[in-house]
Amino acid sequence: MKRTSKYIGLALVAALGLSSCSDKFLEDKKNYGAVGEEVYNYEAGAQGRINDLYGWCLPTVTDLSWKNPSVGKNDIAGQSTEEYAGFTNYTDPEVTMSSTASGTSVENYFGDDLENVQNNTYGTIRNINNAIQGISNSTLSEELKDKLLGQAYFFRAWTYYKLVKWYGGVPIVKEVLPATPDAFVQRSSANDCIEFIIEDLNTAAEKLLGQTMEYGRITAGTALALKGRVLTLWCSPLFNRQGDQNRYKLAYETMLEDKKVIDACGYSLYGEGTPGTNASTFAGMFATSERNPEAVFVTLYNNLVDFSGYADAVKNNRWERDIRPGNTGGGGLTPSKSLVDLFPMSDGKLPATATTYTKLEKSDKAYDEKYPFMDRDPRFYRTFAFPGFRWAYNTGTNGDATAMDPHNPAYNKGNDYVLWNYVWFYGGDPVDPENTTYRGADNLNKPGGVLVRKKSDDFGVKSSPLYDYRPDGQGAKNGGEAVPFCSAAPLMEIRYAEVLLNLAEVACGAGDMSFAVSQLQRIRARAGYTADNNYGLQSNLSGDQAACMSAILYERQIEFAYEGKRFDDCRRWMLYDGGVKPTWAPETWQLSGIWGSNTCTWLGFAPINGQRNETFIYKINDSYGLAADGTYDKDPMLQEQWNADAQAYVDQWLAEHPDATEAEKKAMTVAYAKTQISIYDVAKKVRTAIADVNAANLQEQLTALKAWYEGHLTWQLRQSGRYSDHSLKKIYFNPRYYFLGLKSNVSQKNVGIYQTVGWEDVNNGNAMGTFDPLAD
Repeated sequence: MKRTSKYIGLALVAALGLSSCSDKFLEDKKNYGAVGEEVYNYEAGAQGRINDLYGWCLPTVTDLSWKNPSVGKNDIAGQSTEEYAGFTNYTDPEVTMSSTASGTSVENYFGDDLENVQNNTYGTIRNINNAIQGISNSTLSEELKDKLLGQAYFFRAWTYYKLVKWYGGVPIVKEVLPATPDAFVQRSSANDCIEFIIEDLNTAAEKLLGQTMEYGRITAGTALALKGRVLTLWCSPLFNRQGDQNRYKLAYETMLEDKKVIDACGYSLYGEGTPGTNASTFAGMFATSERNPEAVFVTLYNNLVDFSGYADAVKNNRWERDIRPGNTGGGGLTPSKSLVDLFPMSDGKLPATATTYTKLEKSDKAYDEKYPFMDRDPRFYRTFAFPGFRWAYNTGTNGDATAMDPHNPAYNKGNDYVLWNYVWFYGGDPVDPENTTYRGADNLNKPGGVLVRKKSDDFGVKSSPLYDYRPDGQGAKNGGEAVPFCSAAPLMEIRYAEVLLNLAEVACGAGDMSFAVSQLQRIRARAGYTADNNYGLQSNLSGDQAACMSAILYERQIEFAYEGKRFDDCRRWMLYDGGVKPTWAPETWQLSGIWGSNTCTWLGFAPINGQRNETFIYKINDSYGLAADGTYDKDPMLQEQWNADAQAYVDQWLAEHPDATEAEKKAMTVAYAKTQISIYDVAKKVRTAIADVNAANLQEQLTALKAWYEGHLTWQLRQSGRYSDHSLKKIYFNPRYYFLGLKSNVSQKNVGIYQTVGWEDVNNGNAMGTFDPLAD
């Protein structure tokens, strides 16, 4: 199985595209990121430069960094929200990030290495400006120039957007500047930066309008969708402290018009009108190989493990490997209990125990945190996996997980895989939430009560997955490590659902709550809700602006769970403390207008500061006792059945061999018989309930699974994050983190650049910075 994307190794594509030029030309221009002007007069050369920008700028499946946005992993962004447990530099009350050389350094989104043009943001901007300048001055046709320049302007806007959301205002550089001190550019206001980004995106859209683009390329619709995200950010309380509804109204009018172009480009909700069984359509859209109307801004991957020696051509998506459990060759991501508890019930309402969104209605359906999988929103089952959940994968022709470890269960080469990640203890006190002397069932070393399932290429949903399973160690390498799931699943940075929810948000801010609700209804209809109960939405949203906005943020939290969007939403809505103005902050930071003095109060949202995010496990009932040790086959739940099966094996052998010698009979012990019986065959007899999330009778299966849990498993919190005296930490997000300061190395390499207010300036004796991102 070899599925390839349009962009397999962008540098390689650029090299192949230039093959029509002379050998000498190729010899002189091997570095396509530092080419001469003549390269732009060749269509293939200019196209190669744009391909190079894709390589520099497209998001990838990795942790949050200066180069890449968060995509939903348990990185510093994910762990700073309700999606994952633990504490980060942003949320640990014992950590104070500093912009000076001492202490815990502030996160740096300017770049890793300011001396290396490829390892910092302004190096990327310089590369883009070089391409814009070269193509603009070339002898190419105006039509071709527009097609190429439109993509370049988009990537410049994308790069600036990633800076502005962190810093508010940054230096605007539109040209290729000489590397001299007098080329220094000071920070611009956030307002000027937003206008610059919007101008670039408008330019990109104008130049790309009507152009025929390959799937995965930037289109006019992509540019306008990013513009909608930028306008939504600009309207949010982070930048709109006075709650200016005119800003919302202008954004609403603009985005309504832009949506016509986005729709005309062929973008729409994937599978709208056909939700499938238990939101199978929702699940399937993340792993579709054909042109996906949901994918407005997308990175395409391949599942190659080799391409004629060109390592650059191997572009695998690691997500499937990261979320799959360890006994399949994956890593497994453990979500926070907070988000598990917060997902809607099957009627679309908040669980009765939820305290987060106080202006949203609670469900009449009972919620038991010990069995959180009962009666939930259909997307819940596509977001999380619990012990006893079927989660099939296809091994193709490359064998199964036992090729990695003979103790891994085969499960019919993954076709019938069921997650059994409950734990059993072999030391210490089993009720101690800090006790880690436990082992996971089915040879799992990193167990948990629940795993992230979101965006999985589920073999139960699609019979032709996009990954090439390589448990033989021949998979693509990542840091020297073989990656079993060599996946070609695309990464959607902007989905059409976000286009609708961004529009809903500005519509609500502008006072048109009825339109906002209609967008929520479309999103929920795709998940499987119907008009019979108003798609699970409460009836007052069209008349209550704060409740409507709260419902939109809640829908974003559910729809985009583990897609890397939540931290941005928490920051732009200041959900950690509601935007309480620090004493050091200028008056421009004071909230007013429709927000009142606190966004959390206005929304009816419980501030994240002061809360905790826990994980939980399912362990075998205490009546089973402790295991002998932590090896894979000591599961006490299975021992009784295993002993019984082994004794039956011994009895049958003895009955069938009456003439056996005394020595042979003596050797036929239960211990020996257990070596002849697979523990996984035994497990099938004990684990008598399984939930297949693709089954039409899922709720019946879940009821049976719950009953099995009640007789075999106990639920337990796992409380991480403690002080030295073992008391529990609570989240604290320092209000100065809403706008980051410049790290000391950035300031020192740019002497004279203004430091952000609230942060120390190493160029000014560590005095507090003077740059206010909100000032005009």
